[in-house]
Amino acid sequence: MTSKRVVAASTFLMSSALILSACGGGGDSASGGDGTVLGFSQVGAESGWRTANTTSIQGAASEAGIDLKFSDAQQKQENQIKAIRTYIQQKVDVIAFSPVVETGWEPVLQEAKRANIPVILTDRSVDTTDESLYATFLGSDFVAEGVKAGDWLVENSATSDVNADGRINVVELEGTTGAAPAIDRAEGFREAIAAQPTIAISKSQTGDFTRDGGKQVMESFLNSDKAIDVVYAHNDDMGLGAIEAIEAAGLVPGKDIKIITVDAVKDGMQALADGKIDYIVECNPLLGPQLMDLTKKVVAGEEVPKRVVTEETTFTRDQAAAVLADRQY
Repeated sequence: MTSKRVVAASTFLMSSALILSACGGGGDSASGGDGTVLGFSQVGAESGWRTANTTSIQGAASEAGIDLKFSDAQQKQENQIKAIRTYIQQKVDVIAFSPVVETGWEPVLQEAKRANIPVILTDRSVDTTDESLYATFLGSDFVAEGVKAGDWLVENSATSDVNADGRINVVELEGTTGAAPAIDRAEGFREAIAAQPTIAISKSQTGDFTRDGGKQVMESFLNSDKAIDVVYAHNDDMGLGAIEAIEAAGLVPGKDIKIITVDAVKDGMQALADGKIDYIVECNPLLGPQLMDLTKKVVAGEEVPKRVVTEETTFTRDQAAAVLADRQY
């Protein structure tokens, strides 16, 4: 894992034109009233995971009495940078954001530092050697998620149908190019499968974390390769899109082609319970309560850990079926 990378989940940047007060607020200035003001920039609404993440943050802010200034970057870094600068101008108490990509943040983070506004990274990382630019990072260990996905494939390769010819041909549906989860989930998966020389990734292409993207890339893979054994998708939505392409090609997902995904959103868990996905590594989007707790501590001048890792698990078919009814996202 690159030491420079700092995972940043659900951070706070986006287009200033899109900024709105999602919870509370109302005065002429950002600090109107007695409550803490948090400027949050979301990546976008590209997946079920992201929607659940936004809902969690908005709900937790309302419950905590925090005035949330929310913006949607529509998966564009320039929108996030504009949003952060707007939050700086508004003199919010804290800025949080989930960066679209890892690089290119230092200039605007330096501006926030000069304005004495602490920054919390959520869900995704930034590439920086200056840890003073952010107060803390809250989110998953994406490399570990990739390792879990690869470990399952290695452990099941000897008895799996996909190993009938002695080799396992994997195609990879990558997340947004340059995004921390895409980089790290790819790295972790490769680290794990290196232990099994019969497993090889033949193709890897971005589906941009979207269902349509996953479907289109999988269609392309199927048109050029008739011997695909496994799909490794960096999120459930791309895996669900791959299922559509596999079924349209007259094949059976989960049987003719095994599918491994990351996230564990409800649609993905349903597909897992139905046998169309074989294994899901959880990435918990419900970061709102932890984010509000960290926000209050930072404003109060309390010491907080530099890294807060969320607790997550994995799911097989039977495990998904057992928890599906109570799934919150």
